Amino acid sequence: MITGPLALMTLLLSAITLHESPEPLGKWWLGLVFFGLFLVAELTVLHFEVRRHTVILTLADIPFLLGLCFLPPITLILVRLAVVALAQWRRKAAPVKAAFNITLMGASTACANLVVLQGGPLEASDPRSWGVLVAAVLTTILVSAAGVVGVITLVQGRFAPQELAATVVPAAVVMLFNTTIGLAVLVILQQGAAAYLLLAVLLVFFALAYRGYAGSMNQHRTLTEIYDLTAAISDTPHDGTLPDVLLGRVRRLLGAEYATLWMPAQGRHPEVLLSSRPDDKGLLDVAGSPESLRKQAVETGQTVAVSKKLGDDNLRAQLRDFGAKDAIVVPLRASSAVIGTLEVAGRLGDNLSFGQADVRLLEAVAAHAAAAVENNRLVDRLRFDAYHDALTALPNRRRISQALEEAVRVRAPGEVVAVLMFDVDGLRDVNDSLGHAAGDQLLAEVATRLRTLSPPAALVGRVGGDEFVVTLRLPNAAAALELAADLRRRLQDRMTFGSLTLDVDAAVGVSLHPEHGSDPATLIQRADVATHAAKSLAGGVQLFDLALESRSVRRLGLAGDLRRALDNGELEVYFQPKVTLRDRRLVGVECLARWEHPTHGAVQPEDFVAVAEHTGQLSRLTEVVLREGLRRARQWVDAGRPLSVAVNLSPRTLVDPAFPDRVDALLQEYGVSPDRLTLEITEDGVVDGVDRLLPTLRRLYDLGVHLSVDDFGTGYSSLSYLRRLPVHEVKVDRSFVQGMATDPGDLAIVRAVVDISRHFGLSVVAEGVESELTLELLEEIGCDIGQGFLFSRPLPYERLEAWLGAQTDAEPTPLGEVRRLRAVG
Repeated sequence: MITGPLALMTLLLSAITLHESPEPLGKWWLGLVFFGLFLVAELTVLHFEVRRHTVILTLADIPFLLGLCFLPPITLILVRLAVVALAQWRRKAAPVKAAFNITLMGASTACANLVVLQGGPLEASDPRSWGVLVAAVLTTILVSAAGVVGVITLVQGRFAPQELAATVVPAAVVMLFNTTIGLAVLVILQQGAAAYLLLAVLLVFFALAYRGYAGSMNQHRTLTEIYDLTAAISDTPHDGTLPDVLLGRVRRLLGAEYATLWMPAQGRHPEVLLSSRPDDKGLLDVAGSPESLRKQAVETGQTVAVSKKLGDDNLRAQLRDFGAKDAIVVPLRASSAVIGTLEVAGRLGDNLSFGQADVRLLEAVAAHAAAAVENNRLVDRLRFDAYHDALTALPNRRRISQALEEAVRVRAPGEVVAVLMFDVDGLRDVNDSLGHAAGDQLLAEVATRLRTLSPPAALVGRVGGDEFVVTLRLPNAAAALELAADLRRRLQDRMTFGSLTLDVDAAVGVSLHPEHGSDPATLIQRADVATHAAKSLAGGVQLFDLALESRSVRRLGLAGDLRRALDNGELEVYFQPKVTLRDRRLVGVECLARWEHPTHGAVQPEDFVAVAEHTGQLSRLTEVVLREGLRRARQWVDAGRPLSVAVNLSPRTLVDPAFPDRVDALLQEYGVSPDRLTLEITEDGVVDGVDRLLPTLRRLYDLGVHLSVDDFGTGYSSLSYLRRLPVHEVKVDRSFVQGMATDPGDLAIVRAVVDISRHFGLSVVAEGVESELTLELLEEIGCDIGQGFLFSRPLPYERLEAWLGAQTDAEPTPLGEVRRLRAVG
């Protein structure tokens, strides 16, 4: 619709000029000269920077103006058509596009010839002729603009007036500039052969000056673009938008169809492949070059560039097979390691291709981009580490709190937000027996199991050394308890580490929103309280109850009261008798602290002992019991009834290297023989950090003090500990003694403890003797000493004296008398 009429217009106007021109073809060699001039002008494009704007000048109007003066009309048209056709072939333009450009050039040139023909003969020194030439050149601009507007309107629709002005006005300005130069050249040429030399010198000087200017401006432009790109990258927030900013600017900077960032998988970071293209919003997961180029760049650490002038035939073949024209792939370096690649592919423009300058430019950009990407990864890693546990990669307490806030906010009516806290049993024993590496492996396995077994909507996290949390929304409390029991049961499956198999158990505490709290800290704290309570339950699962917290809160309030009680001597020491089973003789007492609080009443020993441990008052509490026990032991010796006294110790006390000296001082103060004092340490307390406790235990042993392992059988100690520890006595835990009359398993355990103790030369004390049948069984298996309610409950000193007074100094007390003594107690 447009190319055809333009072709007819060219033929018609050429026929007119051919008819009216006296010499339509002219000299052939002059036509060749102008063919060369037009070709040079076609290939020469000048760029000038004016107030941060780039002005592009083409010099084709200068030889065209001279051609209007020196060439016949038909020769001028043929020369221009030949040059345009050669340029279209070189650019490999589409046939339709090439045909339009050729016919448009012919029509505009024919119109210019007609203007010159109508203006009459031309004179180089005549201003009227200058006006004719300017009008002729302006005619070509208008015809060309009309043709281009017609094509755009036909293909894309209505052409906006502002767009037309933006196209025509700069072209008219460039035309006036070129015609001015062309007229000056025309005047110079009229001066003779000497003027040709001056013109040649002027052209050489202009070419050298422009070359220097172009190099300087190109360098300045490159530095400015790199600075702008670096500033844009630096200003990009760490919110995942860095690739968008980086790739978009790189693609525009190098005029590429594709700009791609590729980073192979590394650690917890997956593979990244993102590309920017001109016509796509956002980034794509495709690339403009084959994968082999990226891998080569990473493996060699060198830039891979492929274009008409760069690379080898093998690389060009890879690009052709992929369907790409050219590409540059630059490795991204972080320190000495290559972390990925930055690449551009497909230089925009049919006759343009990447060159060495583009390679240097992309390498400069890649140096800044590598630092930005690595910093972005570092921030991402720091953000991940801030919200995740380093060992298990599970969310930590901070992330769990955030998730709970979100769950509470979006909870549907009728739902509950459940917090299930799992406390893994036996981690300390694994660390001590197999090393911390095995303990870490155990925790990692527990994390994997919880993550796998929990519902998909649950968030699994680690909030402490051996504490894990599972939180999710559930229909009700029953569903939360059912899930907790199911996860605990499935968590108990054996765990195999190489040749070692471990049985793992856990206590589970459950708290719910809104029943038990609205903020994450309260929910987690109350789940922790429930977990501690669950440790003493057979099922191992406990739903939070306010009664559980009241005890913990009460403990906190007892700290100041305990200090005052110690200062004022308000703690009382009770004594529980220890009787030989062979002849039923009283051989000693166990000293037990009791506290009658003026407000709360009787305070459980485990409560105020825990308060003393956490408030630094344990040493004072221990000394109070020791002093009272040794004072009474001195009195009994003076009364002719020497009895030994036993005092319970906390493992924390044995860590104190000065404790043996204090014991020695107290023994000397009260004049009590060391063998009359027995210090009892729980089995767990001895096994946990046995190497740290051994120096203190050996010093006490050297003093002559008797040492006893309390609650034996409830921990996980091995026989080797009994061989290593300097102890004299083993106390069988009451849970086994009370059950031995009805449970064959408990009886077997007590029998085994007695046999083991005899093997090591230790005496055995049975706690919790409450029935005659139990007493007979203990005597049968050879237990040495008994202690329990069958003989007497713990008694204050006055009631103990009454109990002692009921004994006679004559014969050993028979069993019937033991019953009577128990009644008196």
